[in-house]
Amino acid sequence: MDITITESTVKGTAQAPPSKSYTHRAVLAAGYADGAVVRDPLVSADTKATMRAVEAYGGSVSLADDESTVEVTGFDGRPETPADIIDCANSGTTMRLVTATAALQDDLAVLTGDESLRSRPQGPLLDAIGQLDGDAESTRRNGQAPLVVGGGIDGGAVEIPGDVSSQYITALLMAGAVSPDGIDIDLTTELKSSPYVDITLEVLDAFGVDTQKTDTGFTVDGGQTYVPDGGDYNVPGDFSSMSYLLAAGALAAEDGLQVTSAFPSAQGDAAIVDILDRMGADLDWDEENGEITVSQSDLTGIEIGVEDTPDLLPTIATLGAAADGVTRITDAEHVRYKETDRVSAMAEELTKMGAEVEEHQDKLFVYGADSDLAGTTVEGRADHRIIMSLAVAGLVADGETTVMGAEHVDVSFPDFFDVLESLGAAVEQ
Repeated sequence: MDITITESTVKGTAQAPPSKSYTHRAVLAAGYADGAVVRDPLVSADTKATMRAVEAYGGSVSLADDESTVEVTGFDGRPETPADIIDCANSGTTMRLVTATAALQDDLAVLTGDESLRSRPQGPLLDAIGQLDGDAESTRRNGQAPLVVGGGIDGGAVEIPGDVSSQYITALLMAGAVSPDGIDIDLTTELKSSPYVDITLEVLDAFGVDTQKTDTGFTVDGGQTYVPDGGDYNVPGDFSSMSYLLAAGALAAEDGLQVTSAFPSAQGDAAIVDILDRMGADLDWDEENGEITVSQSDLTGIEIGVEDTPDLLPTIATLGAAADGVTRITDAEHVRYKETDRVSAMAEELTKMGAEVEEHQDKLFVYGADSDLAGTTVEGRADHRIIMSLAVAGLVADGETTVMGAEHVDVSFPDFFDVLESLGAAVEQ
């Protein structure tokens, strides 16, 4: 599906979608439990993959007709051997989190995904499972899916890098809590994307699971039980998805745009509020009521490190293309290993639109003062974050911008274009 956006303004109120990161963790935590109700989940292609995985391990998942709740009957810390291959589709979070689940059962589980997911690194997690005396192999012996995992791990100590994916740490902590002996994680490098581990710790705490940070990493005691207070868990709004709405407001909301469900949480991508403020956006955050109001503003480029907020790079690059001065995005090498190489993708697609961009291995510089955005046809790269960021750029590009493959927003923000249109944007679907 291709979407065409014509230069236009936005105004009004939009509700942020529920958090994808929290939904993944809450659904799997409910699977590790005897059961739980997850309220206000994000129901998307990615989170449905996690729901299917919970069922593959012996749980059951019931989604309300209005998608307001997911009722999970869990496998109570004892996953069954799946009767079939677990297809994680395009969801890297699903694959990594449920790979550690597979290590808890005695026999072997096979996990795979689409072409993009089969190119993403899983080797450090497989190695960690091996250190715990589990069975963990890549069928192609290249550290990439398809994966074959099992062995009934008891727990123990692992050494693992922290600069490839924080999801490895999340996977080990979640599985370690129900292993007999628990897991001690020793990080051999600096932890990147650390706020995502903070999200994990927050969800685990809500499900009654104790974890500890140590001088060298994290530890979780074994033999714990997942039991959420009151039997349910409420998913907060998603700041990653919110970033596109806030960027649209800062670029094109002459009369202001309000985003609701913006309550503070452990999400690192809440940094988008500070980033916009530093760039000069007219913005106000009512944290108590979860409301952010932003208006069209004259933005100025700044330097931003994305070591902890990789998902914000496409949004920041778009803002930089419309800002005065230079926007320097640093600490970005790990952003190349997402659904696509997001550093190159944004550099190439913004260049098509007339932006002046300089790409380095771990940096992206956007010269807003030298950029003159004009509508053209851009490729969404089957990546929801690239698609939404380019759509926002289309709001301030001269003429029409056509984003190819726009259906992939269903990964995290399925009704994104409907919301954009409801705010007054000229969107042709």
